[in-house]
Amino acid sequence: MQAASRLRGFMPGFASPTVGNRSSDRLLLPWLLLPVFVISILPIVRLAIEGVFIGGVPSADYIRDVLGSLTTWRATANSLYTAGLGTIISLLIGGAFAFLVALTDIRAKAVLVFCFMIPMMIPPQITALAWVQLTGPSSALLNALGMAPAMGSPQPFYSAEGIALLLGIQHASIVFLTLRANLRLLPREQIEAARLAGARGGRLWWQIILPLTSPGLIAGTAMAFVTALGNFGIPAMLGIPANYSTLPTLIYQKLAGFGPSVLGEVSVLAMLIGAIAICGVALHHRLLGKRDYRLMGMVGRPLDIRLGQRRTLVEAVLWAVLMAILVIPLMALIATALVPAFGVKLSLANYSFDAFYEVLFVQPSTIRAFHNSFMLSVGAAVTLVAICLPLAYVIVRRPTRLTHMVNLLVEVPYALPGVVLAIACILLFIRVPVIDVSLYGTLAIIFVAYLARFLVIALRPVMNSFSQLDPALEEAAQACGAGLGRRLRDILLPLAAPSAAAGALLVFLTAFNELTVSALLWSAGNETLGVLIFNLDDSGDTVLASAVAVLVVLVVIALMSCFQLASRRLPKGVVPWQT
Repeated sequence: MQAASRLRGFMPGFASPTVGNRSSDRLLLPWLLLPVFVISILPIVRLAIEGVFIGGVPSADYIRDVLGSLTTWRATANSLYTAGLGTIISLLIGGAFAFLVALTDIRAKAVLVFCFMIPMMIPPQITALAWVQLTGPSSALLNALGMAPAMGSPQPFYSAEGIALLLGIQHASIVFLTLRANLRLLPREQIEAARLAGARGGRLWWQIILPLTSPGLIAGTAMAFVTALGNFGIPAMLGIPANYSTLPTLIYQKLAGFGPSVLGEVSVLAMLIGAIAICGVALHHRLLGKRDYRLMGMVGRPLDIRLGQRRTLVEAVLWAVLMAILVIPLMALIATALVPAFGVKLSLANYSFDAFYEVLFVQPSTIRAFHNSFMLSVGAAVTLVAICLPLAYVIVRRPTRLTHMVNLLVEVPYALPGVVLAIACILLFIRVPVIDVSLYGTLAIIFVAYLARFLVIALRPVMNSFSQLDPALEEAAQACGAGLGRRLRDILLPLAAPSAAAGALLVFLTAFNELTVSALLWSAGNETLGVLIFNLDDSGDTVLASAVAVLVVLVVIALMSCFQLASRRLPKGVVPWQT
């Protein structure tokens, strides 16, 4: 074997894979790192500079004033409370669904998973709007049923607990996805062996199943917390009317107020919330580093717990939860969109589709927002796939200190809250260095922010795919004289295409309804769907906001249904919620 390897290295007909690849990688790497550096690293560096230097002058006193403000720390405490409580709720809902769907013999699992994923794909501002329309004295649905509270009653969701509850519902799917991936790897043989050894009931769960699935549980919890911490739509829709500020809404309100020092103030606030998010990610890695539960060998049959007579009851509870968190709020949203004015009781005599006609055929902003969101999301998905395919190849196949650093840095824009990334993009692209052009107030700055925000979503599935491919395929092609471009085009890219498509689909669905980043970057004529709904509700046009929200939900469900129906003809792994 060693002799054959040396022979291949010296014979003219057999190029050395290592030497050839390194030469090609040296030419490829700078072109791959340039866009990553511009969209992921430069904005964060610019934000850090602005937070430390205001107008080129060290700003220790200025930072002390911002961090010494009672408003800042009240918003920080509110953010930690709502994000922490929301994460617990996400853990309870998502964890219960994951355990029951992955480990038991309940029926209609595919439909349950599809329905449970819908809240994650619906924009958070629509989630907040739907629940506000469901409760309170002005609810069209409750008034139609004669169940509305008395006029003058407070809106229960205009509170910290209301924000936390909706954050928990919105991000429960994150916990579900990460935990289910671990649960599906649990082998039936090891669980049955534990049962034969005397493990029963709670002992089986606490000592066997939970330790083996702890990486997914910890990862899902950390992702839910960081996402809830940076969520803007729900705290804005529910907190601003109640004068309850979190750090994202405080940044938004300060930036909307303008002023000579507003960029410096929001830069310091952005660094504060970014530091909290990074601490959460660091705690996640530390907890995972202390655990080392592994499965030896390949998984045979997946674990399938028989519920027996309790199966019908468990299924009824799961469907009831889905009705409560998805169907009933959407019914309230539809009811509000059908009344002639907010607060009017819905009946067969006064229902109207005027709001839908208004937003579709009278107001040009709706069609413009649909067009902007569609073009931005499709453009981001296609561009990121083009970047991530060769980038993932270099990171996986030729690991160096530089590629390892890049692998870590691409996570920063996603780990940081969206408002932090938005502020960083404003500071960097309000006047682009060298070319002296401003992107602020254009769709281009939103597009660049989307690329930075969702780069890691597109990159990770492709990296996992390349990690699973046998290098012998590439080495055999290179031995036959195929260059790097030919190997990528004919061998590697077709095999990684399903994973790339899955990443592109997630990017598209996430970016299509994004608000947190675009709320600070949009301008007149460049609004996205999330911004349009937020602005309509904020200006008092609740019925029109509900109509647009209903249309967005229908589009999201239609897109997900098309991918679901096409999944039988697509390679395994393209539709993320089926993996």
